[in-house]
Amino acid sequence: MPENKFNIRIYGLFTADGSILLTDEFRLGIYMTKFPGGALEFGEGTIDCLKREFMEELNSEISVISHFYTTDFYQPTTLLPSHMQLFNVYYRVQIEKPYHFQSTEVKNDIPAIDGAQSFRWMKIYSLKEEDFTFPIDKFIVKKIKAELK
Repeated sequence: MPENKFNIRIYGLFTADGSILLTDEFRLGIYMTKFPGGALEFGEGTIDCLKREFMEELNSEISVISHFYTTDFYQPTTLLPSHMQLFNVYYRVQIEKPYHFQSTEVKNDIPAIDGAQSFRWMKIYSLKEEDFTFPIDKFIVKKIKAELK
């Protein structure tokens, strides 16, 4: 039976030099690839959440450039033990150089320890839906690719 709860997630699309920043994480017993960001905390606005997440995960202050997309269809959570409706908000963001985070070119370049995380750049033209773990991120990849046409 579904719980009548929302899971609100806020993500940043950071592009530079024809590439986009991704995060590889090990959580809930699996490797996952998604965009940087995370859960909205009670009492927090979406942009404040995104700024907090980028500071926590990337030790980086961001500038929000523009809103990119907010979920406009029903998307249930897929990996959590309880069923909730997922609500995602994506923003285009910018980080000033020099960057204060490390990145790799190797997918899942992290140990299989809960909470492990690494960041990597991927050329925007080579993005594929199957590179991502979650249905909503696969949808976002289609929107990003459609902008290139």
